[in-house]
Amino acid sequence: MLTLKTRDYGTVEYEESDVLSFPDGLFGFTECKHFIPLCLEEGEDNSILLLQSIEMPEIAFVVINPFVLEPDYAPVLRHEELNYLQVSSENELSFYVICVLHEDYLDNTVNLKCPIILNPATRTGMQVILSDSPYEFRHRVGDFSALLENK
Repeated sequence: MLTLKTRDYGTVEYEESDVLSFPDGLFGFTECKHFIPLCLEEGEDNSILLLQSIEMPEIAFVVINPFVLEPDYAPVLRHEELNYLQVSSENELSFYVICVLHEDYLDNTVNLKCPIILNPATRTGMQVILSDSPYEFRHRVGDFSALLENK
């Protein structure tokens, strides 16, 4: 069992098998290559997570499964990105989007244009910019009715 002292959760215990690897890091945080996914509430599903950096314990990102917000979300990856993640289709991957938190949660924004993509089989991921997509860098969480109906 490994331990990590975090800013938001105090000391957390994790197994090496829990670690998600991002060989290229995330945009603006290339030095952060290993993260632990933490549920925000016990018993919660994996639709909202805290991605906790191992290299920089003061860094953590709230990430949301975009399909919870936008059931018709349809990211299309380039052949190179699928190869990098060692899959043949987007259907083999898990997608998350970074949430920027504001005082009023309805003003929180998510970046649908630059999802974090994970291969659950290898626990390896990357962040991409979806080219030629209708998605923006900032979508207000309050604009998504699917999420609000569950609150």
